[in-house]
Formats: sequence, C-alpha cells, structure tokens
Amino acid sequence: MSVKIRLKRTGTRNNHCFRIVVMDVRCSRDGKAIEEIGLYDPRHKNENIDMERYAYWRQVGAQPSETVELIVKRAEEGRKLGEKAKSPRLNKKAKARLEEEKKAAEKAAAEVAGAADASAK
Repeated sequence: MSVKIRLKRTGTRNNHCFRIVVMDVRCSRDGKAIEEIGLYDPRHKNENIDMERYAYWRQVGAQPSETVELIVKRAEEGRKLGEKAKSPRLNKKAKARLEEEKKAAEKAAAEVAGAADASAK
C-alpha cells in the first residue's frame, strides 16, 4: 500500500480550508484518511502541523505532496504563511550614501589597524 501526505479540502464553496492528512494513494481527495496531522487555512493565514507525526510517517515511507513540503519547510524555519522577507528598495542617492558610509568605515578601520600596528612596534 502506497501512502501520501497531502491536503484534504474542507469548508464551503469560496471559503475553503485544508487538512493535512495521511492517505492511501488510491483514495479520492476528500476520502477517508488514515490520520489527520495538521491544518492549512490560506484565507486566514493559519497553518499548523504535528511535526512528530509527520516525521514518523516520513520514516515509514509516506511521500509528501509539494504543498505539504512547503508548509513543513516554513514550519521548520519558524516562518508564518504571510511573512516574506522584503529587501529595502533604495533610490540612487540612498545607494550612493550607503556606499560612501561603507568606504568611510573601511578607511577608519584601516587607520585604526595602522595605528595599532605602529604603537605595537
């Protein structure tokens, strides 16, 4: 018997929610599950999964779907569903100012290192 860890759709039309379940491959999407190990609600940005049970089923040989793998990866990293790492967008003047500050800091560090070498001699 081949087993998969995948999503099972629940909820009403236009208000869906998913359960993370362990199922036989031959079962339908919303069929009877072997075990429910988590919840995924994209509308309310809520997701939780029992990592111990996930690890057990992986060890036994269950294969996760792509979406479940992404959910588990986020859970392991400690990120939430809606969080994205945004890099600051800088205009040309701000970029130039940052580069000047870096050069000044490097120059000051070189001067301090040079003064320390001179005083050590």
